Amino acid sequence: MKRYLPLFAFAATPAFAASGPFVSLHNTNFVVLLAFIVFIAVLVYFKVPKLLGEMLDRRSAKIQADLDEARSLREEAQKLLASYERKHKEMQAQAVRIVEAAKKEAAAAAEEAKADLQDSIARRLAGAEEQIAQAEANAIKEVRNRAVTVAVAAARQVLSEQMTKDRSGQLIDSAIDEVDAKLH
Repeated sequence: MKRYLPLFAFAATPAFAASGPFVSLHNTNFVVLLAFIVFIAVLVYFKVPKLLGEMLDRRSAKIQADLDEARSLREEAQKLLASYERKHKEMQAQAVRIVEAAKKEAAAAAEEAKADLQDSIARRLAGAEEQIAQAEANAIKEVRNRAVTVAVAAARQVLSEQMTKDRSGQLIDSAIDEVDAKLH
């Protein structure tokens, strides 16, 4: 039964339901055909196909304009993106140059500081050596002065112990003769 069901469905169409001659107002198929032809004629009379064509043309033109605008916006966006990428690369290159310059300046500053430190150390060493030499000279001078003082004191003591009145007179006379000889 299931096999014959599609056959019954095709047999029950409205075209087979009409009976009699085709060109008759009693035939529903003919009436529907006439109504369809009149409907198409009314549509053509009122220029509906032309209006539909114009509407479709306007819609097509609007879509084309939107596509053109989208294309131009896309191209502008690509140009802008390329510009930003170029600027980004330039900024990265500039950042690299700045870092390299900063490293060079830091190295130069470190070298300068090292040289300044060495100069300062050299000056301090020279000052310390000068102070040591001065202290050494003062110590030597003090030792000499002390030695002279001790020698004079010892000579005075020795002379005072060995000196008698006669000997003292002889020394004075010889000193006067010596001065007299040197002056004349």
